[in-house]
Amino acid sequence: MRALVFDGQLKLEDRPKPQFTGEECLVRVLKAGICNTDLEITRGYFGFNGVLGHEFVGVVEASLEATLIGKRVVGEINAACQHCEYCVQNLQRHCPNRTVLGILKRDGAFREYLTLPQQNLHLVPDTVSDEEAVFIEPIAAACEVVDQVEVGPSRSVIILGDGKLGLLIGMVLSQTGCSLTLVGKHANKMNLLSDYPIRQIPLDSAQSLPRVFDMVVEATGSPRGWELALRLVKPRGTLVLKSTFHGHLAFNPAPIVVDEITVIGSRCGRFEPALRLLEEKEIHPTRLLYKTLPLDRGLEAFEMAQMPGVLKVLLQP
Repeated sequence: MRALVFDGQLKLEDRPKPQFTGEECLVRVLKAGICNTDLEITRGYFGFNGVLGHEFVGVVEASLEATLIGKRVVGEINAACQHCEYCVQNLQRHCPNRTVLGILKRDGAFREYLTLPQQNLHLVPDTVSDEEAVFIEPIAAACEVVDQVEVGPSRSVIILGDGKLGLLIGMVLSQTGCSLTLVGKHANKMNLLSDYPIRQIPLDSAQSLPRVFDMVVEATGSPRGWELALRLVKPRGTLVLKSTFHGHLAFNPAPIVVDEITVIGSRCGRFEPALRLLEEKEIHPTRLLYKTLPLDRGLEAFEMAQMPGVLKVLLQP
């Protein structure tokens, strides 16, 4: 089978098709999305070598559970040991023995077939298209913010960053009734959410915003986003960090202590609320789609995904 592999450089390779051994389900990949984490891995983030990709929708080809065969699925990316203290507490995403699809010790979704444990797979409703389903993993990451912090009509929230994740977080948080602001550098990207109840502020103007926000979600993918987030979150407010990038962040912790700011790291999320939002047509992630390319044009797709103004690029094996 064909696969898009990173081993210090990105290249297409022929790889053996995974075999069904009875332990994990064999899934034929229909579509897979390139995200910022994939791009950062090619710059050295996490030191990963192997097949990239963790956002996918596919069809189960082989499983011990016969009712799954032929069904469309999406998959949670953390494959846990199911035995450690974290797994016992249903915190598989933090299992110290986990592998992570396309990120840590497990080949990812930029190939024709992959395997995942059955408990990682979720059925895709018939009313959700392949193009929508491929967004489930990042939508779940956006939903994690709501799982971690209480957000409602009495809260004032600002999102920093108009990239793919920032826009999806905007869609999700707009469902909570909070007073919501989005800060970004690209009017054309922010305008994709023009029919959502979200105030849009250009990045240049954000520097002069008053410090009135109960919660700041930092999703810029840049160290500079941290500085702006601290400037905008009010005392005793909450700062949610969503950015992952290769490099180091230097900061002065004094403002956090003096203003008693709560800082929360936020990563993967539950798939159930993400699937529900898509099934009920509450959010519209396919607005972010730029282009779908065949897997054999994977190198071109990665170059495209890094071009200014481009949001989601999909690969189709």
